[in-house]
Amino acid sequence: METSTTGSRTTPKDFFLWLLAVIALYGSIISFIALLFEYINYSFPDALAGYADPYGGAVRFSMAALIVLVPTTVVIMHYLRRIIIEEPGKAQIWVRRWAIGLTLFIATLTILIDLVTLINTFLNGEITVRFGLKVLTVLAVAVFIFFHTLLDMKGYWIKHGRRAHLLGGFTILVSLIAVVAGFFIVGTPGAARDVRFDIRRVNDLQMIQGQVLSYYQQKQTLPDSLSELEDPLAYFTLPADPETNADYVYKKTGDLSFELCAVFAREGKDLAGRGGFGRDIAVSYPYPGPDGAMENWQHGEGQQCFERTIDPERYPPFEKPILR
Repeated sequence: METSTTGSRTTPKDFFLWLLAVIALYGSIISFIALLFEYINYSFPDALAGYADPYGGAVRFSMAALIVLVPTTVVIMHYLRRIIIEEPGKAQIWVRRWAIGLTLFIATLTILIDLVTLINTFLNGEITVRFGLKVLTVLAVAVFIFFHTLLDMKGYWIKHGRRAHLLGGFTILVSLIAVVAGFFIVGTPGAARDVRFDIRRVNDLQMIQGQVLSYYQQKQTLPDSLSELEDPLAYFTLPADPETNADYVYKKTGDLSFELCAVFAREGKDLAGRGGFGRDIAVSYPYPGPDGAMENWQHGEGQQCFERTIDPERYPPFEKPILR
């Protein structure tokens, strides 16, 4: 165990407090940047980014992490500064010097990589508003952490405790604003639950549609009712509404056409181009239909019916096995 020039020792308490402070700090930074990236993705769609679900884990996890980690970081840092004020030698213990040095190194490396990425992308003529905002977000956070840590290394925040408190309050306020802004995208927890139910409904309708198509290819006719699709030997049981347990509605509207209906809790959002990290499939995600086209399951609130028409040339009958 190291003894500093002033006689202060690095105790297990010091080690784990600084370890927790570093973990909370880095977790806060990563969550804050990830959350801002999600807002940028949502606000500036990119046709090459694919589809995304803002009700998926990325936004929710980042919001939850900010709510927990930012106050934790502020409280721990405040407590560590109080310890240093009471015992000045604690400012020179190895775990604090390593924590500050590591943070300065990572912040500097992040700034350099960020600038190289920005210049390289600019020279390639590929800069977009979406990309530029992400680069500026990382740069701003890295520069803030760099100068904050540099001042901490020089003892500035210990000498100016009131300013340190104000900065901590400002950090919590900015994080709170970022979390509140998230509700404008993901909605309330109740809204997120409704959308999850709607995603299940779309998945159920897709599965029923596939069974209708298979039935047609086997018998060259559409079923008159959904009950004809149930097949214990194939382990297929008709799904029901996940929230109300009501049956889905099927209507045979012609020799080659039919409708599938369900009652949705919310209007589905068109989220094309708002992805970026390959997350969950959104309600509006297109799906190959019976006619081979990419069908859009976009829906409004309340009962919504989807019309489908089978192209017999695309879906010829299944070949029946020859019995010998």
